[in-house]
Amino acid sequence: MGALSLAGCSVAPTTGAGAPSPTTQASGSAAAFTSSAATKASRPAAASTSSAPAAPESAAPSAPKPVGGPAAAIADPGVDAAPAAAAPAATPIAPETAGGAQAAAATGSTPAAPAAAPAAAPVAAQAAVAATGDGSQAATARGWGAVVAGDEFSKAGAPDSTKWSVFKGTGHAGKGVRSPQAWSVANGVATVSGNSAGTTGGMSAKFAQQKYGKWETRMRTSARDPKYHPVLILWPNNNTSPNCAEIDYAEGSSNTSQIKFFLHYACGGSNFQTTAAKTVDTTQWHNYAVEWTPAGIKGYIDGVKTFSDTNPAHLPSVGMHQTLQLDWFPDGSATKPSQMQVDWVRVYK
Repeated sequence: MGALSLAGCSVAPTTGAGAPSPTTQASGSAAAFTSSAATKASRPAAASTSSAPAAPESAAPSAPKPVGGPAAAIADPGVDAAPAAAAPAATPIAPETAGGAQAAAATGSTPAAPAAAPAAAPVAAQAAVAATGDGSQAATARGWGAVVAGDEFSKAGAPDSTKWSVFKGTGHAGKGVRSPQAWSVANGVATVSGNSAGTTGGMSAKFAQQKYGKWETRMRTSARDPKYHPVLILWPNNNTSPNCAEIDYAEGSSNTSQIKFFLHYACGGSNFQTTAAKTVDTTQWHNYAVEWTPAGIKGYIDGVKTFSDTNPAHLPSVGMHQTLQLDWFPDGSATKPSQMQVDWVRVYK
């Protein structure tokens, strides 16, 4: 963000063994947010587990850092032509009202991050227009085959505790709270709400703890406060990586019209990440994907390639797993309640 401490991987917040049933949200409930009917109808069945061992309950990502900082190198997106098949437009997200998840007492804290690395070259040559995807999936456009793990969020209530470790503790940089009650699942969609006090949520996948693979997530947000950042991350299993590996394959920032991709490959110094940025209307459903092979890492939005790094020295050397986060970056001004929604998470070989 990225989400990594620029001088190394910090210790993750404590997670609960299983999320209790979420409290009723004071603002628009998850039932008000419906996914694309066409997308739901065409879903393949996803397995609930992979062959890789599950990480301990405490395996969860460290508190992310603000995005708008320096980046060491700019990825060559190598943007492909948009796939031909179009999907019907999704229903717009329901308007936000005051409310959101209620505050919960923190039970753990994240130690202060090490000193920041020296400044690197700024992000440049950002896309001037929106990603030209049409709602297609990278998995379909690239022929990734069958889903091997993931979550379709078909079980209403709290997130499925056999698939997710829900964060419980202090928020990013010790500010705010990550609460299990911030999450709810209804109508095939998982919703995480951030309230005006900085109570928000995140969770870490127990499935697909693997080295190499392909991940794709369908996500949207409300017309969010710039202080709430949606993040889709591949994080090292057991929070351990010799080069502080991290793949933020969709990350919002204070620029609410933009989504970034970050590949962290070093714990500090003048070169520690490659990044790309695209203008995207995140209030609409989009499919964000990452493809990780021995040849490199590629990122996609709606089936269109937007990121590529083929430097072998930049690849993670350990297995990774999915996390979903709505992170709070307070600046002293009033915070508007915001939401992030996930229609599905799918993993491929």
